Amino acid sequence: MASVRLEPMTEPVYSAWRARSVTEYAAENIKSGRWTADEAVARSEADFEALLPRGTASDGHFLWSVRSTDGDDVGVLWVATDRRPGHAFIYDIEMAEERRGEGFGTATLLALEEWCRSNGISSIGLHVFGHNEGAWRLYKRMGYVETSVQMEKHL
Repeated sequence: MASVRLEPMTEPVYSAWRARSVTEYAAENIKSGRWTADEAVARSEADFEALLPRGTASDGHFLWSVRSTDGDDVGVLWVATDRRPGHAFIYDIEMAEERRGEGFGTATLLALEEWCRSNGISSIGLHVFGHNEGAWRLYKRMGYVETSVQMEKHL
């Protein structure tokens, strides 16, 4: 089984990740029907600015580079602990496309669970877009349960 280390994200990695993630988050919201193409990038940028006003030094937010035990960068993880006491919320977990299917997503979630336990955190939450079936399957396999479901019909 794959194993990983969570290492604090460096500023250069953060800058590249943030630029990419703002665009990707906008695209996910367009695909899900939540936002229009005209508004998506501005709304995504505003969300990132509100959540991470001080970048990697934003209070209650943890941004990690995910590294395999042989030192390869295999992904990123962004978690917040400021939403409610004893709870962590995954804002972003992403494995490098060329490394997907190697067990690094599972290993990252297990590493996060270990980190949470050692920091007095007893629950982890997340949001998954309905069209992201691969992520949804991973979370279900790892024991995450749906706590609410939003549904929509486009006419």
